[in-house]
Amino acid sequence: MPSAPRKRRLPGWARGVLWAVGVIAVLSTASYLTGVNTLTSTNMSQIAVRLALPILLAGLGGLWSERSGVVNIGLEGMMILGTWGAAFGAYYGGVWVGLGAAILCGALGGLLHAVATVTFNVNHIVSGVAINLLGLGVAKYLSTLIFQPLSGNPRQSPPVPTFDTYSASFLSDWLSGLEKQQRVGISDAAGLINGLITGVSPLTMIAIVLVPVSYLVLWRTRFGLRLRSCGENPVAAESLGVSVYRYKYLAVLISGGLAGMGGASLVLLSGGAGYLEGQTNNRGYIGLAAMIFGNWRPGGLVGGAALFGYADGLQLSGGGKAVLALMYGMVLLLVVLVVVQLIRRKWLAAALGVAGAGVLYWIYWANEDLPSDLTPYTAHFVTLIVLATASQRLRMPRADGVGYRRGEGG
Repeated sequence: MPSAPRKRRLPGWARGVLWAVGVIAVLSTASYLTGVNTLTSTNMSQIAVRLALPILLAGLGGLWSERSGVVNIGLEGMMILGTWGAAFGAYYGGVWVGLGAAILCGALGGLLHAVATVTFNVNHIVSGVAINLLGLGVAKYLSTLIFQPLSGNPRQSPPVPTFDTYSASFLSDWLSGLEKQQRVGISDAAGLINGLITGVSPLTMIAIVLVPVSYLVLWRTRFGLRLRSCGENPVAAESLGVSVYRYKYLAVLISGGLAGMGGASLVLLSGGAGYLEGQTNNRGYIGLAAMIFGNWRPGGLVGGAALFGYADGLQLSGGGKAVLALMYGMVLLLVVLVVVQLIRRKWLAAALGVAGAGVLYWIYWANEDLPSDLTPYTAHFVTLIVLATASQRLRMPRADGVGYRRGEGG
């Protein structure tokens, strides 16, 4: 009997476009029904991009490392080293030297992690936690040693130069005009898109380019195939002549360099005030969560970073009322998902969706504003919710976090 033809699936870019259209529709509806225009404003979009950038770069770092089979919990510590390196390099040599120093410092953190996990077979989680503590301590020591005589503050560097920003002026003016017309849907889309093309820095453009580059290298080259084979079955890869240790080392070094770039984005973009102790604010962990949300693939990672950056920026630009409006939008999205689950006859998923929508709507209905003590943790709450709901469809590399010794397959 001939096998049944496989159903054609939409390409990844088409699914991404559909998701983007759906998100804009939900935000537009929520903005209209709640009267909170902040949800889709140009300023909100700009802030979201700036806050999503370190999360995206840290997540890309985690992607490279874990595709080779090395869990990198140490992204936070590598980002911290990157913030110090960016401030030191930028103060003495300018923004590009600062970016290079950040990548170097992050890569050094990655090298330590690789030595511990690949060469000495230390548990990956233990090594990552040690890198986080070491990065925090080293940055604090170096800041006291070098920055305190310059700034008078052991926790802060003196002001450093930042990247210039560029805008697509003609297109931006047209989109600004559409946004001011306050037309439902059209003005909302114009505001969000306008924020993406206004005040863009070279570092932002580099980070965006790194997403397709990472995909092409990891999924469309011989080097990427060998690297990913080390994360799926290192014994089989070794039997085919792949130098597993070398590929793992390269992946973790690249991972550290990308995390260092994420730290540099906190220092070298407009609005940054140089190195400041604690400025990463757990973004390394959120980047790891964005990578998991994206199912260890670059396209999904972008969506996760955008989500967390948007949630983080919303509480900065709009406060508690904007966060409540976002909850209302999440209720609308859950209603749509419940209808889809009912059509598919997945009763349990539909029931959970109804329960979640009910809880969120009750929070929205019972409060006129959220307490200021809670709003700074919006991105962290979103991280927990997203990981809890997305955990059923995840597929990590088979040998991710598994210890490996050369010659095991002999």
